[in-house]
Amino acid sequence: MSSIEAGLGQQTPNLKKPAASAKFGLDAMFIPNSVAVIGATARLGTVGRTVLENLLHARFQGTVYAVNPKHEEVLGLKTYRSIRDIPQSVDLAVVVTPAATVPQLIGECVESGAKSALVISAGFKERGPGGVALEQQIQEQLRRGSMRLLGPNCLGLMNPTIGLNATFAKDVPGVGNVAFLSQSGALLTAILDWSQREEVGFSAIVSTGSMLDVSWGDLIYYFGDDPHTKSILVYMESVGDARSFLSAAREVALTKPIIVIKAGCSEAASRAAASHTGALTGSDEVLEAAFRRSGVLRVHSIADLFYMAEVLGRQPRPKGPRLTILTNAGGPGVLATDSLVANGGELAHLSPESISRLNEFLPAHWSHNNPIDILGDADSERYARALEIASRDPNSDGLLVILAPQGITDPSQIAERLKPYAKEYGKPVIASWMGGNSVAAGEAALNTAGIPTFSYPDTAARAFTYMWRYTYNLRGLYETPTVAQPSEPGSKCRTEAEQIIQDARSHGRILLTEVESKQILSLYGIPTVETRIAASEDKAVRVASEFGFPVVLKVLSETITHKTDVGGVKLNLQDEAAVRSAYRAIKSSLAEKAGSDQFSGVTVQPMVKLDGYELILGSSVDPQFGPVVLFGSGGQLVEVYRDRALALPPLNTTLAQRMMEQTRIFAALKGVRGRKPVNMTALEQLLVRFSQLVIEQPWIAEIDINSLLASPERLLALDARIVLHDPALTLDELPKPAIRPYPLKYVAPWTMKDGSEVTIRPIRPEDEPLMVKFHETLSDRSVYLRYFCSLSLSRRVQHERLLRICFGDYDREMALVAELTDPGTGERRILAVGRMNRLHAGNEAEVAVLVSDQYQKLGLGNELLRRVVQIARDEKLSRVSAEMLTDNVAMQAITKHLGFRVRASDDLTSVRAFLDL
Repeated sequence: MSSIEAGLGQQTPNLKKPAASAKFGLDAMFIPNSVAVIGATARLGTVGRTVLENLLHARFQGTVYAVNPKHEEVLGLKTYRSIRDIPQSVDLAVVVTPAATVPQLIGECVESGAKSALVISAGFKERGPGGVALEQQIQEQLRRGSMRLLGPNCLGLMNPTIGLNATFAKDVPGVGNVAFLSQSGALLTAILDWSQREEVGFSAIVSTGSMLDVSWGDLIYYFGDDPHTKSILVYMESVGDARSFLSAAREVALTKPIIVIKAGCSEAASRAAASHTGALTGSDEVLEAAFRRSGVLRVHSIADLFYMAEVLGRQPRPKGPRLTILTNAGGPGVLATDSLVANGGELAHLSPESISRLNEFLPAHWSHNNPIDILGDADSERYARALEIASRDPNSDGLLVILAPQGITDPSQIAERLKPYAKEYGKPVIASWMGGNSVAAGEAALNTAGIPTFSYPDTAARAFTYMWRYTYNLRGLYETPTVAQPSEPGSKCRTEAEQIIQDARSHGRILLTEVESKQILSLYGIPTVETRIAASEDKAVRVASEFGFPVVLKVLSETITHKTDVGGVKLNLQDEAAVRSAYRAIKSSLAEKAGSDQFSGVTVQPMVKLDGYELILGSSVDPQFGPVVLFGSGGQLVEVYRDRALALPPLNTTLAQRMMEQTRIFAALKGVRGRKPVNMTALEQLLVRFSQLVIEQPWIAEIDINSLLASPERLLALDARIVLHDPALTLDELPKPAIRPYPLKYVAPWTMKDGSEVTIRPIRPEDEPLMVKFHETLSDRSVYLRYFCSLSLSRRVQHERLLRICFGDYDREMALVAELTDPGTGERRILAVGRMNRLHAGNEAEVAVLVSDQYQKLGLGNELLRRVVQIARDEKLSRVSAEMLTDNVAMQAITKHLGFRVRASDDLTSVRAFLDL
């Protein structure tokens, strides 16, 4: 079958990438062969002169053109009146003219065939409606071609690896392996100045400006593929295209750390950031949830941004939060402990064996605990023996070694004894050599060995907690979730829920009644307390009698959102008289506070004994990230306790558990002080179904389940409120989820040539075990044709690799599986896989198909490829391609049958098939 597996996780030998002979996309921007400066001038103190001088005087070897209709020559260069007059197409056009002139100039760039543009000029959306109009004009020009644009309102870009300085900052930093992307040009200039003093190098420096075209997602993808970049550092004020950012980050974070400092945490700072970038900044809590979901590490200081780039580049990530601290002074150990715990880490509990071994040689008054204080007279031998024991302790996930220079301490000698532990046990080792000149030689030795050093122990401990947070975020991305229970809502339930919503909308309502809200929850498998409507006092008494006392009465209204605020809730009603009294009280209170026309009766429900925990589960819409799910402690004091966690839907069981772990109530739910634990598996599944409801019913603006009663015996929604979006909105105008949900529209049955029926559907994260069994069915011949080489089963089924296949991003790639269910046993098997993977540059995708040997020649390969091509059409792609070995005749026949053009590659060992859509 087809032999391309682009993007299927771990790199596979001999996989071929599309030819890149012509510069396109961001390559032309960051590795240009030619640059034109539009607005170049010889006038001192201008941006036009500074940018041109930087390009001419740096190590950049490309051709530089000057464009200015008012001059014949600038700084010794012939000047062209327009970029259209330059005799060859330009890779990068740098625009430094006034904002009002930029739209026309960008149009000329597009017409001339320029491949990319950098707009340094300011005066756009950050200036108000007039600037917004200018940006719209620029976008209209960009739509005429394929040119990419960075900016406007930015400092520019640098690529130290080729000596490119397309900025109005003077100095190019040294070459390094860190790409620094920033929305603040002023911050970049400060960092550049600092980097010269500290001799810090970069693979790229990018000032993003207001990101009219090139977004965070584009840049993260680009530097994720850049061989010179090991870490990506980001100073962010606004996210911009949230879906693009999350999609790129989730892919790249597995191979390269993405470390972000986000400005605008406080309300005041958020307003300042918005006025600076002219963009929405959104909720900081939601952004934190988005970073967790995408594997991004967030830090809160510029110093930590660079510390973490160094630490993650030099040391393995910890497998847990437990740190062992080894010190020769008690005070620094205490400071490190405080910092560790305050930032979410834990002190490792030394094993009895470790304590026993330490007792054998340490002075009697050593700390006998963690931090391991080996006392001020410790020499290199004592350090070395303690290091050996601490590094092997099974309860520890990392090691911090602190040295305070004292009379008999030799910092250099102790550093030499620490060097062998740099990566020996797969745990991170970091150090704090406190002091100045006396410890400099020891610090240098450690840094050379790959052990990061910090001047202060609290900073070092904080760095460890960031390392653990990064590990935690990545695990959340690709841990295998449990298989969803068979009671998952089907299309009939979705349709019934949609009908309830549409009925309300048809009457101009945006608030569902409690009964309607609970009906929708029930359709999605969320247990609710039975609730009935009573439009009269007598009906309320009759329903209460049928339920049995005690009962609860709540106001029934199509406009009141918070019933308690208007006296609309009466609890624990013990008899008929209490029900009648409560009915009248609710009616009277509502008439007084909201008007008698707002009263439609009451709802009656059994009084449920609160024998568990009151939780809240809800959703609302964030202006940047769309629907957001909330979980936490519930009840009447929910806004006082503020014990909550946010997550972006859709959720699976792993993500649901990690969301709950962010709350304080989570520890109680697992069982505390002799109380039995809540059924956490059932609660995870409930959160998954709730997130499915949020995704599948886009007309819902807000949902509140408060309280959701959780006990060892049951989960029960006691109250529910659903608010709809403004009826004036169209379906296309509704907020979209930041993470594309499971594409149900691509699930459909199909019959193979032998009469067996399979389901062809997009792959799910839960499919990893099925994919292992699928690979076990493949012959060596099928593997060779698929991967261009012999690839062992153990490599093909590695956990990380399969998870990256199963946990794909449906915006970026789409894998379809053909699933057969045994009618007798119910056992499910994957028979074949088809895949479409978008290329990062251009509007194209690569496709692939692989069929289990037992089920070949039954039409599966043809049908999967046909469906994958149709998905590419649905996604508005312009072309798909597949690469195959020359002797893969069967796959070539399938591609030709579907209209692909097939041509041989230059080396004659493979062929490439293309289909223009």
